Amino acid sequence: MVLCGNSCGIKTINFLVNLEIPEEKVVSCWTFSFQSPLTKTKKLIGDEGMSFSNAFVASPLCCPSRASILTGKYPHNHRVLNNTLEGNCSSQAWQKSEESHTFPALLHSYAGYQTFFAGKYLNQYGHADAGGVEHVPPGWNSWIGLERNSKYYNYTLSVNGKPQKHGADYSKDYLTDVLANVSLDFLQYKSNYQPFFMMVSTPAPHSPWTAAPQYQNCFNTTKAPRDPNFNIHGKNKHWLIRQAKTPMTNSSVQFLDDAFRNRWRTLLSVDDLVEKIVKRLEVRGELDNTYVFFTSDNGYHTGQFSLPLDKRQLYEFDIKVPLMVRGPNIKPNQTSRLAVANIDLGPTILDIAGYNVSKTQMDGMSFLPIMEGRMNSSSWRTDILVEYEGEGRNVSDPACPLLGPGVSECFPDCVCEDSYNNTYACVRIVAPSANLQYCEFDDNEVFVEVYNVTADPFQLTNIAKTIDQEVLEKMNHRLMMLQSCSGQSCRTPGVYDIRYNFDPRHMFTGHGWRLSRMRQRMK
Repeated sequence: MVLCGNSCGIKTINFLVNLEIPEEKVVSCWTFSFQSPLTKTKKLIGDEGMSFSNAFVASPLCCPSRASILTGKYPHNHRVLNNTLEGNCSSQAWQKSEESHTFPALLHSYAGYQTFFAGKYLNQYGHADAGGVEHVPPGWNSWIGLERNSKYYNYTLSVNGKPQKHGADYSKDYLTDVLANVSLDFLQYKSNYQPFFMMVSTPAPHSPWTAAPQYQNCFNTTKAPRDPNFNIHGKNKHWLIRQAKTPMTNSSVQFLDDAFRNRWRTLLSVDDLVEKIVKRLEVRGELDNTYVFFTSDNGYHTGQFSLPLDKRQLYEFDIKVPLMVRGPNIKPNQTSRLAVANIDLGPTILDIAGYNVSKTQMDGMSFLPIMEGRMNSSSWRTDILVEYEGEGRNVSDPACPLLGPGVSECFPDCVCEDSYNNTYACVRIVAPSANLQYCEFDDNEVFVEVYNVTADPFQLTNIAKTIDQEVLEKMNHRLMMLQSCSGQSCRTPGVYDIRYNFDPRHMFTGHGWRLSRMRQRMK
């Protein structure tokens, strides 16, 4: 949740980042049986403002996506490749090159905001080789950061650089509730004479999917969605998708259904958190002057194309996220179909604060004009870049010795969710005349996947071999352009923009792009 609040006539912001969402407490939960777990969030934020039906992430993995939120940059520019320290996740190199230029740091240093962070930051935050929990990223007045990755109990928080250990007592330690309480404390004791920015980052619904006691029996009959792409073979797709076992075993289906239920159960506490914060703003008379954002760092799949559960893939279920915003001059009950990305969050929030985004090196653009009704599809961007660097193990997984090295996340039933050559880049096009996705893999095949998302919303049919060759060449060219873009060049007209100019002479030799640029920049 991102909150930009407006105190004494100055715009302020509240922002909530929720993990892995594919688009008052009660003891009994029968009322939730057939509903979404975020009903209060939708009512308090979405219904009171604007929802974005085409919100995407620049990379469908925690740390690269969070780095994109903070910097407003694509992964090839912020250079966070994966969730490891070696992949630049919260590394000393990240701290030296990017951390002082994040949008919260700019809000604090140049726009005079009092800033507050609570929750999960980057997966390797608190690592001994990255400064430990004593390291407090620049730009935060109040810092309550989770050490390392997602937990609900038995974790350590960095409270302004000092470790605070928590145990397994629900009343004192359940992390989602702890984050709610420290957020309410900040709102109670902050200065009323400065604008404020809050970023509340709940690990829920990330694994280990530990629900609060009062919600552990909710959604008992709920199952993962049985969409047309559930538990079917991914024909004409990259080899990693084709290797999934179809149909899934009964144990795999049971496993993913249990995970889906548990994820929803954890979100009920997030729903409570949102309600508490919004109600506190209302009681303080600050709600009408506060922008409230709700979004996620990536999507998640549960059984699509027979992949049991994870993220990392190029499909809509992993790259599309919820995004809802309420605030001054945003009319209620609106839905925008324009393409926005997590690289746009920083520029938008800086724009709200009155900071000149053109002074930054951010790749994204402010969607504040969209929310205020000052921009339509003819003047907004028509495409975004999605890029992902695959990960694999150097040795075979002992539980799956027949698979050999080079793959990872092979659970359950030795179905692998990732590999070294699951490295790809995509152009996701959302335009009045086209709704397409074009992707290329950095593998021996330079495998290509193309989808007409309007005609085929579940991405069942790869049309790479049947689409018009000229369109294919234009999208290939656009992909290469975006992969080498920086700042303003990332916001140039796309293939289906009337301002687009395609010159075949500018085509690179060969058919493929080179995602290895990202690797080279890390050296």
